[in-house]
Amino acid sequence: MLAKPGPSLGIPLERFPLRVTIPKSTNPPNSMSRIHGSYLQTGSPQTPSRRAALHSFTMLCGAGFVRFITPWHLRAESWTAERTEWNKAQMKFRVGRFLKIYDPSKGEKQEWYINDHTFIRAADGQWHLFGITHTEPANPLQEKFLAHATAPELKGPWTRQPSILRFAPELGETLVWAPYVFRHEGAYWMFYCAGGAAHEKYRIHLATSPDLFHWDRHPGNPMIVDGYDARDPMVMRYQGKWILYYTATSDPTGGHHTVMATTSSDLIHWAQKKTVFVATAVGKEGGPTESPFVVTHNGKYFLFVCTNRGYNDTAVYESDDPFYWDAKNRIGSFRAHAAEVIQTPEKWFVSRAGWGQGGVWLAEFTWKD
Repeated sequence: MLAKPGPSLGIPLERFPLRVTIPKSTNPPNSMSRIHGSYLQTGSPQTPSRRAALHSFTMLCGAGFVRFITPWHLRAESWTAERTEWNKAQMKFRVGRFLKIYDPSKGEKQEWYINDHTFIRAADGQWHLFGITHTEPANPLQEKFLAHATAPELKGPWTRQPSILRFAPELGETLVWAPYVFRHEGAYWMFYCAGGAAHEKYRIHLATSPDLFHWDRHPGNPMIVDGYDARDPMVMRYQGKWILYYTATSDPTGGHHTVMATTSSDLIHWAQKKTVFVATAVGKEGGPTESPFVVTHNGKYFLFVCTNRGYNDTAVYESDDPFYWDAKNRIGSFRAHAAEVIQTPEKWFVSRAGWGQGGVWLAEFTWKD
């Protein structure tokens, strides 16, 4: 969720080699340009997209120079090409074509983005979307409230609603990030990152609502305090208790990027913090463990994380244990930032969003079994 723009001049460019996946066909179908192994809409067969032009310019000038001169919202396309060593025949799932379902800029004078987000279907059947938002370009430390939209169906049409949960500095909040919403005991529960005075002590807060429009912060906040930039909460029911997963580092001051978990019997009191996934990468902001999302399928547990190996890259790991994933058990990846998994009675879906992405996108997700 906090993927940072790449380095600028002053750092040797040879530190940033460009790897490119060469498409098998030079004639992509349906007026699409193939960039880094995926198709992007171009509008017409003769008109390349901005990212296609950026890709060609990167080939000529080198990735480091392009990072410096390119607007932030296009830099991600030049950072790292899709991992060429991954054999997609080994993937245990299939992700269909992403289609844009919500544009937060429609009808607005400025362009807006949605980043980490969450979907929930209300008791009346209406779908709700909540997410990090701000005007372009990216300004993460100024993301002070959450976007809200509603739709009769998951694929839309989506209608913009008034924003919710404007940050409350009197409660120690410095921002409002990465909501996760679910229904329990007739109410709606939202966990979100509220920031904090120090990155080593970021706060995860709780708010509840009777109707998804009116929200009250819990008086017991913060639910969790951790660093570095503890964020991106996701909650799952397990054996009569609750597990809350979030992004952090092995030490609050920085270290290996991790996914952490803590448990509760009442959603208020959290304990038994555990490290459930450790990346080899070391740092503070960003990192390859953002936006964790856990689902169960056929008795297995699957962890989805945004890797930031290229802005749009989500990896999936398999485990028998919801408290441990090994990086060796990666079963696939797909091009998405801040992906959420949505299960309906008929189908599974994954979403993507982010800075400079034009809104929220949705694709069908199918298990290969």
